[in-house]
Amino acid sequence: MLFVVNANYFSFMEKIQAKLAILADAAKYDVSCSSSGSTRKNKDKGLGDTGSGICHTYTEDGRCVSLLKILMSNICIYDCAYCVTRRSNDIKRTSFSVDEVVDLTMNFYRRNYIEGLFLSSGIMKNADYTMERMVLIAKKLRTEQNFNGYIHLKSIPGASPDLMHAAGLYADRLSMNIEMPTNEGLRLLAPDKKREDMIVPIRQITNEITQYQDERKVLRKVPTFVPAGQSTQVIVGATGETDRDIMKVASAFYDKFKMKRVYYSGYVPISNDNRLPALGSQVPLLRENRLYQADWLQRFYGFTTDELLPETIPFFDSEIDPKLGWALRNMSLFPLDINKADKSLLLRVPGIGLHSINKIIEGRKFGQLTWDHLKKMGIAMNRAKHFITCAGLSEPTRDLTEMQIKGLILAGSSGKFLLHQKQLSIF
Repeated sequence: MLFVVNANYFSFMEKIQAKLAILADAAKYDVSCSSSGSTRKNKDKGLGDTGSGICHTYTEDGRCVSLLKILMSNICIYDCAYCVTRRSNDIKRTSFSVDEVVDLTMNFYRRNYIEGLFLSSGIMKNADYTMERMVLIAKKLRTEQNFNGYIHLKSIPGASPDLMHAAGLYADRLSMNIEMPTNEGLRLLAPDKKREDMIVPIRQITNEITQYQDERKVLRKVPTFVPAGQSTQVIVGATGETDRDIMKVASAFYDKFKMKRVYYSGYVPISNDNRLPALGSQVPLLRENRLYQADWLQRFYGFTTDELLPETIPFFDSEIDPKLGWALRNMSLFPLDINKADKSLLLRVPGIGLHSINKIIEGRKFGQLTWDHLKKMGIAMNRAKHFITCAGLSEPTRDLTEMQIKGLILAGSSGKFLLHQKQLSIF
C-alpha cells in the first residue's frame, strides 16, 4: 500500500515538474517583474514579509527575476504574431490549476527559493475566466495560507472592473503590457487585441489607488490596494517605431497613469512571420539600455522626451548615453560653476549623478569645492570637466567642437567600454 502511495506521489510530482518547465520557460519573455515598492508587512504570524529586502536573482541575459515567475497557462485564444504562446504556434500546451500554483509558491518559499510570485497567463476561453483564476490564486495565498510575501499579477486585457478591483486588494503590483508602442503596431501584430481593453483597467486601477490613498489620510483602517503600483512593458523593434515614439508613449503612461515603471523588451525573433523582423535580427541590448537610461533621466533628472530626442533625432546615439548627447547639443549652457549652479542645472551635467549632486550642495555650504573635492565625491571627471568650472579647475577650452569633446570622452572611456562588452558577452 505504501509503495502505491509513493508511486502516485512521484507520478504527480513529475507532472508538476513538467508543467513548471514549460510554463516557467514561457514566462521568460516578460521583463516587467520588478518587486520593489511594496510595504506589505507580516501580520498574525504569517509567512513572508514584503519590503525593500526582497532578494533579486538574474537570468543569464541579466534580467532581474526575483520571484517564482510562471504562466498559469500557455493556452491562448489570441494569435499575436510576436508571442511564443500564440494560438497558431505548434507548442506543447499545459496549465496549472489554482491549487497547484498556490502549493508551488508556498513550497518554493519555505525552501527559501523565492520571495514571492509573478503570475501571468495566456488567455483561456476569455479574459474574465482567466483573470478570475489568477485572482483566486492571490486570494488563497493571502487568506488561506496567510502569505505576506510579494505578489505581482499580470492583468488580463478586457477583464471586468470587479475582477480588477479584487486583484488590487490581493496583489502588491499589477501590470498590463501594452506590447506595441502604437495602435498601428498593435493592429498589425495583435489584431485580436484592442488598445482600449488595456487602457480601461489601467485607468481604473490608477483612480482606485488615488482613492485609497485619499481615504488613508482620514481613516485609520483602509485596505491595502496595489501598494507597489502598476507597470507595463513595451516591445522594442518588432515594428518600425523610433526611440522617440517609444519614449513619447512611456512619458504619457508616467504622466497620465502614474506608472511605477515602464519596461522595454527588445524583440526576440520567434517566427518567420512576414510582418516581423527576419529571424536572426534580434534587437541589440544596447538599444534597450539607451531606452532605460533615458527613462531614468525623465523620471529622476527632469528631462523631457523632446529634449532627449528632438524631432530631427529619432534614435539615441549608440556611442554615448542620452545625457551626454543632450549636453553636447546644448554647449551654449556650459560651463556651469559647480559652486554656484542650481541643482536643476547640475542634474544636467554629464558624469554627475544624484548622489554626487547632493554631496556638492552639502559640501559647498562649508567652502569652495575644488577638483580634488569633486573626485572624492565620485564624479566622472573625464566627462564632467568639459561642462563645469570650480575652484582650482580652469574653464574647459572653448574652441573644442562637439565632435572633438565626444571623441575625447569616448577615448577616455574605451577601456571601460571594452570591459562592458566583455561582460555583456558573458550573458
